[in-house]
Amino acid sequence: MRQPAAAAGAAPPAEWQPTASPWLIAVAVMLATFMEVLDTSVANVSLPHIGGSFAATPEEATWVLTSYLVSNAIVLPTTGWLAGTIGRKRLLIICILIFTGASALCGAAASLRVLIGARIAQGIGGGALQPIAQAILMESFPPARRGVAMAVFAMGIIVAPILGPTLGGFITDEYSWRWVFYINLPVGAVAILMAQSFIEDPPYIRRKSTRRVDYLGFGFMAIFLGTLQLVLDKGQEDDWFQAAWIRWFVAISATALVAFIVRELTVHEPIVDLRVLGDRNFAVGTVMVTVVGMVLYGTTAMLPLFLQTLLGYSAVDAGLAVSPRGLGALLASMTVGRLVGRLDNRLLMTAGFGLMALSGFLFSGMNLDVAMTNVVTTNIVNGFANPLVFIAMSTTSMGTLRNEQMGNATGIYNLMRNTGASIGIAAMTTLLARGAQVHQVELMAHVTPFDPAYRLWLDRTTQDLAPRLGAVDAGTAALGLLYDTVVRQATLLAYLDNFRRISVLAILCVPLVFLFRKGRVRRGEPVH
Repeated sequence: MRQPAAAAGAAPPAEWQPTASPWLIAVAVMLATFMEVLDTSVANVSLPHIGGSFAATPEEATWVLTSYLVSNAIVLPTTGWLAGTIGRKRLLIICILIFTGASALCGAAASLRVLIGARIAQGIGGGALQPIAQAILMESFPPARRGVAMAVFAMGIIVAPILGPTLGGFITDEYSWRWVFYINLPVGAVAILMAQSFIEDPPYIRRKSTRRVDYLGFGFMAIFLGTLQLVLDKGQEDDWFQAAWIRWFVAISATALVAFIVRELTVHEPIVDLRVLGDRNFAVGTVMVTVVGMVLYGTTAMLPLFLQTLLGYSAVDAGLAVSPRGLGALLASMTVGRLVGRLDNRLLMTAGFGLMALSGFLFSGMNLDVAMTNVVTTNIVNGFANPLVFIAMSTTSMGTLRNEQMGNATGIYNLMRNTGASIGIAAMTTLLARGAQVHQVELMAHVTPFDPAYRLWLDRTTQDLAPRLGAVDAGTAALGLLYDTVVRQATLLAYLDNFRRISVLAILCVPLVFLFRKGRVRRGEPVH
């Protein structure tokens, strides 16, 4: 039978749009996200003070960071399931409450054990904030303006970790490490009020009924992520696979990963729906965001150490030298948000990776006499590159997914970015320590009585020190100065090697960019 004219010509149902202004929603979710991302880095510079307060060793103090990362990683991929079960708005408010309350407990902790327990709770509350914010932003803005939404999201994800060490160092030096956590209380209160006022669940979230909990899948995932994070955090301290516990944890993690994948692909109601990786753009984006996490956080972790340990910068000066990266990221976010959708996103990503590689090569050309202006300029270039990659990649990766898939997809996406960050930091730390040893051996090969340059330097230095120390002590002191110089130069060369590796990694990402499908699926079009 012929369909009625009205039905035949009916337009497809309009895509859901929130009642409140998308910009008010963006401010609401980004307050919470900025607070959570800032907290992952703001406590780093406070660790020596925290350890001193509780008479803890440096190894014990690092559990303040590790405990947060482990619980955060376990919660991240479950965000889509949790949002579908209890509602996205309710989950967001609960997470902010947990994170803010745990922040108060961290600040008031009377022992290291209490602080670590509070940090675990913080990680549980904070784990879902990033993917929820990303999903809400992508849904609240129409498809044509999702590049702007991701620019807003990038400001929190990229700028917060850069400002964190500077802010943490200032608060710790001027007040107390406890205020690093207390500053979350007013931000959390405002975020809860705004979330309650402006955010609403879309119909496809409200229609979902409570589902059974995939306890087995969750258990496999928790074991896989927990053991992996511990290996990455503590591997270098125990010489990696030379330690029996590392070998056992790697085997357990790999086994749990295989079991988790099999379980989630076969169970009727998985806690993490891995089938979303069947979308080509999302699968490519998930792989690439892992690499971006390695490049971005590898640089962020190394540069402050380079400035403080080799160039003698104070914590505040190092923060001031690194912070201009945030200025570059802010400028790029405002620009790229308008370009996404007008230019081919693959070209924006290519330009971003090119600038990342350029900044890495500029860093790799520095020496112990480098001026602060050179450090600042290179940081601005690096900061400008990050949003070019991150915004275009996120928009392209999510652009072919249905809105119903956003919550689950953003959980996986953010988990892989954080996993890449952990891998990058662990790899850079290991390569730095071992590279310094290799370069020290190479440099010491020239320190022999048969090397004319060595003999000339030693004789002149001994003569300069002899009037103050005496002939015998002057010779010993000269050798000590020489060894210190060799160690500093060897460490410098190891840092420069790492910066070159980051540049090469960024360049290798360029061919992967063109695995993305060009264009964007229109509204209402099914995802294949």
